[in-house]
Amino acid sequence: MDKLRCIESWHSTKAIYIFPTFGSCLFHLYGGFSLAMKKLAKNLLTIPWLRLVIVGLAGFILFLSLSVLPGWTKNVPKIPLSDPQQQQPVKPEPPVAPSPTAPGLNNPQEFAAFADKIINEEISKSHVPGAVISVVKDGKLFFTKGYGYANLEKKIPVVADKTLFRVASLSKLFTATAAMQLYERGQLDLNADVNKYLTNFQLNNPFPQPVTAAQLMTHTDGTTKRRIGLAALTADKMQPLGDYLADHMPPVVWPPGQLYSYSSHSIALLGYLVEKISGIPFAQYIDQKILQPLNMRRSTFLQPPPPDLADDLAVGYQYQNGKFKAVPYLYLNIAPGASMSATATDMAQFMMAHLLSDRYEKSPILKEDTVRLMHKQHFTHHPKLPGTGYSFRERLENNIRTIGHLGSLRGYSSSLTLMPDRNIGIFIATNSFSGVHGKFLEQFLDRYFPVSKKPAPIKPITLSDAQLERFTGTYRDLEYPRHTFVKMSAPFKQIDIKKGSNGNLVITAPGLFFLGNTPKINLVPVAPLLFKRVEDDAFTAFGEDSTGNIAFAFNPLWPKIGAYEWIPWYETVWVQLGIVGFCAIVFLSASIIWPIRPLINLLRGKPFSDKQQLSSVWVVAGLVGTLNLVFLVGLPLSLWLIGIWKLVYGVPAVVVALFAIPLVTFFLTFLLALFAALAWVDKNWSLVARSFSGVASLIHYSLIALAALVFIPFLAYWNLLGLHF
Repeated sequence: MDKLRCIESWHSTKAIYIFPTFGSCLFHLYGGFSLAMKKLAKNLLTIPWLRLVIVGLAGFILFLSLSVLPGWTKNVPKIPLSDPQQQQPVKPEPPVAPSPTAPGLNNPQEFAAFADKIINEEISKSHVPGAVISVVKDGKLFFTKGYGYANLEKKIPVVADKTLFRVASLSKLFTATAAMQLYERGQLDLNADVNKYLTNFQLNNPFPQPVTAAQLMTHTDGTTKRRIGLAALTADKMQPLGDYLADHMPPVVWPPGQLYSYSSHSIALLGYLVEKISGIPFAQYIDQKILQPLNMRRSTFLQPPPPDLADDLAVGYQYQNGKFKAVPYLYLNIAPGASMSATATDMAQFMMAHLLSDRYEKSPILKEDTVRLMHKQHFTHHPKLPGTGYSFRERLENNIRTIGHLGSLRGYSSSLTLMPDRNIGIFIATNSFSGVHGKFLEQFLDRYFPVSKKPAPIKPITLSDAQLERFTGTYRDLEYPRHTFVKMSAPFKQIDIKKGSNGNLVITAPGLFFLGNTPKINLVPVAPLLFKRVEDDAFTAFGEDSTGNIAFAFNPLWPKIGAYEWIPWYETVWVQLGIVGFCAIVFLSASIIWPIRPLINLLRGKPFSDKQQLSSVWVVAGLVGTLNLVFLVGLPLSLWLIGIWKLVYGVPAVVVALFAIPLVTFFLTFLLALFAALAWVDKNWSLVARSFSGVASLIHYSLIALAALVFIPFLAYWNLLGLHF
């Protein structure tokens, strides 16, 4: 709200001080310019083919206005991320029957049959070309197998010890391991300000609390996501890590150490610290200090993999319109956060190294105390909620604490799960964006580690309607880009929390057809700021701001750490779409008056008489409406046609050109508002008398001015005014 108020205050102040002086000069200049343009237009519009072109363009704008805007909200494209995959929450499936040898994982043959059944079913149901799994237990490879195809076109099967998969955000576990090696050697202070180690640039942190390496690993450094420009089209166009971060590192927007907000750039910065402190290029450091000691000879951070590995990299696919489509290789500028490629058997070595630490039979990469420090919980929003260690995130299911990470990249999904107390590790990867790993892990725990004795039920507390009302409202995931125009994705990461009928709360997604079918989640209060989820016995907590108002919801949807912020009514998706709809309709009405209707008359061979000529007042209104409408329709349409995921390479030239339109209409809007104000104040003004045929005409004009004025703070708030790339 404060941002919007500042924007409105700035605009009104500028209007007051500019227009009494500069405005009159601008008006006279505009009058002469308008007269010259009218004469030029009369001459040009006598050319028949030119009239057809202009009217055709006007009709095209009208067609887009009526057909594309509704489709914009229906098919919101997803930008492929190097972030862990998060599906919509689904209704829990019935638990599978426990293994005859449960609790525990003891029979490799029985487990093989279980894994074959689950994975084959899921890759068929989820349209996944290939998958691989490796399981370690007690320091040995317990099971590994490949399923399906690494390359559909060439019919190359997945082979567990040969086929490489891009493991995306599992790369972060290696980067954090490298940082902990420097910590062991006394070269990296986990609690020191990271700016201490940065010489070419400094992290933009407006808060007194410093950002530390420990916070980078727990994603509590206060930075946000960034989508634009994180990849390159070819290997030679990739930026050096330090140069990229100097230009693209997101600023700190939350006080460090207070909130969890996942960002690949945090770990990319950690990788840069490894590079700076060690004096060795990051990929080379990982190879020398981690991959070689663990005998992970078929793994690499290089992009693309070296020639002896490149041919064995599984092709990433998307399933669209009933067909598999290979996706291009993404050359990531954030290599420490997402660029690793590895085989399942190599990942088994990494899991054993973390489970056994210095007891690992090969060269240990960390001391036992350091491994325990990495796996220990270092941050949580509430003692009852899962938290995070140093890059290893907690998950609590079946009364078992697991740690690990998920990975998602365009064409790939992966997961790594460790059960330290049971010395078990599970790695799963697919060459398509899927939820196979989630389904497998859920049924794995039910079969081999079923809940033998349910904990005593927690007695709910009773809250009054007024107390429950404190928690209601719309909340938005913290994890979205805040400083580029991709901030527009934020409204589609909202949930609603409402009062239920039995003294409980109910979580739903906004009732919009493009957000998917999210089941309701029922919350029962068990403590003043803590609720238990009825569906899965997990917990959701709430956080207060400094004034005691509810400001955050923690873990409302997922069984892992996450945070949502309470947002005011004007930021909700319905209100934002309402603003877009109002502006679009009004702008369309302005463009019909000018230039569409006059051009239709010209096409029909009816040239204007002097009485029919539109005044400069309506030309300005039509110009503002038409340009804003072109931007409103053209931006989503161009991104859809080009492919919104391609923003990872940067902003296409046509989109950059579209962003010039609001800069033009920004200034024209003040002229439009001035005309509207003068029309109401001085009805004897000659331009008013010639321009408006009645009160309805004047009201219509005022609505156009109002829509244009409302559009400015809307654009500014969503980073659409200016070049926010």
